[in-house]
Amino acid sequence: MIIHGTKHIFAAFETTKRELTEERDRQKQRLQSIDRYLSGGWISFSGSVYLGSTTERNWSESRQFCQDQGADLAIITSVQEKDFISSIYKDRMWIGLSDLQEEGVWRWVDGTKLTTSFWMRGEPNDTGTGEDCVEMIYKGQLGRWNDENCGVAHQFICERRLDDL
Repeated sequence: MIIHGTKHIFAAFETTKRELTEERDRQKQRLQSIDRYLSGGWISFSGSVYLGSTTERNWSESRQFCQDQGADLAIITSVQEKDFISSIYKDRMWIGLSDLQEEGVWRWVDGTKLTTSFWMRGEPNDTGTGEDCVEMIYKGQLGRWNDENCGVAHQFICERRLDDL
């Protein structure tokens, strides 16, 4: 009876040891990934890393660039995040918001509907040739949004959630 109990305890110990080793290895890989982003010029804030472009591209090309980096265009969900991005990057920048799927229904690149917004007065207004993508503008007020024609070239901001690493 004692031998059987000892085998059970030993087996449980081996399972726990294996699980802890696997978790340690996952966390080590995650830290290495974070380090690669930060050493590549990305800036960390509140559970994400961000990279502002130095080149201008249209919205689709901007999104593709971000995806090629393992990220996507930024999803802004709080005043703090908007203000952080605006304090670092002071130009017109594409963000990951559009109504490309359905006119007037604004969705983030992850498919979630817009709940918190920072539109400039009178926006979105869909003027001209159709404005289905969103740019963030640093114009006296930190990070106000404007709907813009998706074909216009702007700088852009990529975001990678650290939870996804």
